[in-house]
Amino acid sequence: MLDNFPRGTICIEDIEIGMTRHLLKQVTDRDIELFAEVSTDRNPVHLDDDYAQDTIFEGRIAHGMLTAGLISAVIGEQLPGHGTVYLGQTLKFLAPVRPGDMVRAEVEVMDMDIAKRRVTLKTQCTIEGKPVLKGEAMVLAPSRKFD
Repeated sequence: MLDNFPRGTICIEDIEIGMTRHLLKQVTDRDIELFAEVSTDRNPVHLDDDYAQDTIFEGRIAHGMLTAGLISAVIGEQLPGHGTVYLGQTLKFLAPVRPGDMVRAEVEVMDMDIAKRRVTLKTQCTIEGKPVLKGEAMVLAPSRKFD
């Protein structure tokens, strides 16, 4: 994985509207197999080349939630980072992610309620600039007041 910023914590007192963070990750066959094992989602569209060839995708695709998990990684490791609590997430899947694809997962601060430590984030994943997932997350950010 390639991060554009160090991992750690950005406290609510230091977050600003418009801040962004991202990571890049190439989705591998092993990622898909491990996600199938952990989630118990063994839909053959993810695991069986012959089966997947006869679907609307014309080949295997990664689990949508595997892709969404990359958003979670950016939120939990970079913005706001360690100590963040996920409160909610909307997702819209726009295009399939295939084994070998390089996914860019990005979050952007859209709104904040500093008193409640709530941060609204625009979330998206792209492949070569083409959106494959978009949504919005609401998180509870860490605060220096509680350190």
